[in-house]
Amino acid sequence: MKSSYPHPLIAREGWFYLALAGALALAVQGFAGGLWALPFWLAALFVLQFFRDPPRPVPTGGRLILAPADGRVVAVLPCQDPYLHCPAVKVSVFMNVFNVHSNRSPLKGTVRDVVYHPGQFLNADLDKASEANERNALVLETPDGRQITCVQVAGLIARRILCYVRPGDRLEAGQRYGFIRFGSRVDVYLPPDVRLRVAIGDTVRATTTILAEWPQT
Repeated sequence: MKSSYPHPLIAREGWFYLALAGALALAVQGFAGGLWALPFWLAALFVLQFFRDPPRPVPTGGRLILAPADGRVVAVLPCQDPYLHCPAVKVSVFMNVFNVHSNRSPLKGTVRDVVYHPGQFLNADLDKASEANERNALVLETPDGRQITCVQVAGLIARRILCYVRPGDRLEAGQRYGFIRFGSRVDVYLPPDVRLRVAIGDTVRATTTILAEWPQT
């Protein structure tokens, strides 16, 4: 495994919220005392844990497809990739508010397309959220020409999808490319010939969990 991490341990997306929560807790403690401030300190602690962004060791191997998000696998089913318009297997990872919400590339490759869709904010645990909710899709292509689609999906509480890459950008496996605030899901559309390494109900961790493997050539 390799380990390289150019990002802060607390995601930059959370600095404002953490500063605000901490300042509010300090103000309440100063004016009303520690007991009244306790709920505000707990809120600040929640914000801190939500925006944590720890380094992860990256499994090495050209055939590996890694988890793009922390959470629980809520769907593994054959379908049609709505972006590549071909048969696929969809693996959906649901992130609750206690998971790390940094999104990371499942493989080494080039961003071929970025497609944003406005939409609703249904519970991301529901399968219909994949088609109904606000979402942002990346079409990724490996150096040998294989393609997959990785889709950030907003949830019931999540109201902001952040994506920092554009078509033509190159990503390393496990490289951070986006963030979703306050609970959501990520759908990965894989070719049908991959060997799946996860099942419904499994708990996965971004980068360190292997979702699937490309077939041997």
